[in-house]
Amino acid sequence: MLGTLTLLLLCQLAGELAARLLHLPVPGPVLGMLLLFAGLLLRGGVPAAIQDTAGGLLRHLSLLFVPAGVGVMVHVTRLETEALPIVVALFGSTLFGIAVTAKLMAFLLSRGDPRLEEEQPAGSSAKGDRT
Repeated sequence: MLGTLTLLLLCQLAGELAARLLHLPVPGPVLGMLLLFAGLLLRGGVPAAIQDTAGGLLRHLSLLFVPAGVGVMVHVTRLETEALPIVVALFGSTLFGIAVTAKLMAFLLSRGDPRLEEEQPAGSSAKGDRT
């Protein structure tokens, strides 16, 4: 477990170094996660040791929210004064995300990918027309 945890932290460190040295507008941990993903793709799957370590981290994920909660409590007065822009940004970004997801789903479904089509009973059309 210690070796795989070290591997995860090294991927995060590599991502952080890449983000800072290359002046990329992407957080280092995100780049590290992409590096880990690429490595796992090249390897052909996730080793059991990494699955065990990731499972252990996920079991205690709620502890990682404690610092964020404390940060919110420390800056509660600022949150109160800037509540309207925060709420507008949250709702706006949520609606934008839903709209993009809907458009992407409509596009993907319109392509007629055979993997997405279910077997239809004899006599019914593939478009779902009910007669």
